Amino acid sequence: MTSSEGELSAVTEEVTRIPLAYPEPRAWWICFGFSLLLLLTFLASAAMVFGRGVGVWGNNIPVNWGIAISNYIWFLGIGHAGTLISAMLLLLEAHWRNSLNRFAEAMTLFAVICAGLYPILHLGRPWFFYWMAPYPNTMTIWPQFKSPLSWDFFAVLTYLTVSALFWYIGIVPDLAATRDRARKRRYQVFYGLAALGWRGSARHWVRWRQSYRLTAAIAVPLVVSVHSEVSLLFAAGPLPGWNSTVFPPYFVLGAAFSGFAVVSMIAVVLRHALGLGNLVTARHLDLLGKLLLATGLMTAYGYVIEVFDTLYGGDRQEMDTLMSRVAGTYAWSYWGAVVANFVPLQLLWWRGVRTNPILLFLIGLSVAVGMWLERYMLLVTGLYRNYLVSSWGDYHPSFWEWSLFAGMLGVFLAPFLLFVRFLPVISAFEIKETLFEEREGAQHA
Repeated sequence: MTSSEGELSAVTEEVTRIPLAYPEPRAWWICFGFSLLLLLTFLASAAMVFGRGVGVWGNNIPVNWGIAISNYIWFLGIGHAGTLISAMLLLLEAHWRNSLNRFAEAMTLFAVICAGLYPILHLGRPWFFYWMAPYPNTMTIWPQFKSPLSWDFFAVLTYLTVSALFWYIGIVPDLAATRDRARKRRYQVFYGLAALGWRGSARHWVRWRQSYRLTAAIAVPLVVSVHSEVSLLFAAGPLPGWNSTVFPPYFVLGAAFSGFAVVSMIAVVLRHALGLGNLVTARHLDLLGKLLLATGLMTAYGYVIEVFDTLYGGDRQEMDTLMSRVAGTYAWSYWGAVVANFVPLQLLWWRGVRTNPILLFLIGLSVAVGMWLERYMLLVTGLYRNYLVSSWGDYHPSFWEWSLFAGMLGVFLAPFLLFVRFLPVISAFEIKETLFEEREGAQHA
C-alpha cells in the first residue's frame, strides 16, 4: 500500500472508529442522561397541554401567540445552515464542506422536527392536526388554505422530507464502510441493513451522485422559500411592526445567521470531544467564522432597514411600535438582541478569534441567544400594543411554556447524541475524494 492509499484508508478508519469503538463513552452517557431528563420534561409539559389545553400557557388577547411560535421560528431557522452548508456548497463544489456537512445535516433534521412539533401543540386540538393536510376536500370545510397553519404544513413537511432524504442518501457509503469494518454481529446487521446493499460498484456511484445532486438542487430553494413563508405569517397580518416587505429576506438571513452559529458550536464540541482536529481543522473554524460574520452583517443591515422603513413611512402606529421596541416594556428583548447578536460578532474580524475554538463557541452561543431574543421581540412587541387601546395587554410566559422549551431542547439533543454515538459524524468518502483530487492536481501541475 502506498503512502497516499494509507492516508486515505486512515480517514475511513478514523471516522468509523467512532460508532464502532466510541472514544468517550462516559462523557456521552452523562450528556445523554441529561438530554433524557429534558426529554421527560417535554413529555410532562406536552401531557399538561393535551390534558388542560393551551390555557396553561401565558397567551392572552392580544398576545395570543406566545413563545411557542417564537421557538418554532427559532428552531426552523437553526435548521437552515445544514442545508446551506451541504446542498448549496455541494452544487458550488466547495470541498471544505466535507468535514462539516454530515453533522450539519443531522442538526437540520432534528431542529426541523422540533419546529414542526410546536404548531401541533399550539393547535389546542392537536389530534386534528391532519385537517391541515392537503387531502380530498369534498365538503369544502378543510383545509383552510388562507390559514398560515396550512402554509406551515406544506413548508415544514416538505423541508423535513427533503432534508431527511438528503441526509440519508449522503450517509449510505459511509454506512457501508462501517459495516465492512464492524466485528460484532449486531453492528454488521444494523449497518448492513442501513447501507441498503451498497457495494461501491461504478453503477452504485453513478446512481448515488445523480440522486445526491438532484436532492441538493431541490433543497437549496427550500431554504429561501420555507423561511420566506414563515415571514409571511407576520408580514401578511395588518399589524404595526409586522406588515413589511423587508421581512422575507430579513428572516432568511437571520435564519442562516442563527444556523451557522449553532453549527459553529457543534463543530467545536465534536472536534474536541471526538479528537477530530485533523479533519475539522483550524481552516474550517476560520471559514465558519467568516460565514457567521457575513450573515451577521447582513442581518444587521436588516435591522437598519427596518428602522429606516418605519421612519421614512411616518405611519403613527408603526412609529409607536418602533418606540415601544426601543424604550417600552420589552425594550430589554430588543437591546438584548442587538448586543448579543452584533457586539461579540465584531471579534470575528480577526483570524486569531475565528480559529480559537473557545471564542468561536462563545460567540456562536451569544448569537443563538440573541436570535431567540429577536424572535421574542418581533412577536410580542407587534401584538401587545395594537390599534385598539382597549385590547392592550402585557404578556408573561408561564412555567409550562418555559418547561416545554427546555424539554424541546431534549427532543433535539437526545436523537443528535444517538446520531453522534452510532453513525459516522464526518463524511469520510467525500474527504478522501477531495484528498485524491488534490494529489492528482499536484502531480499534473
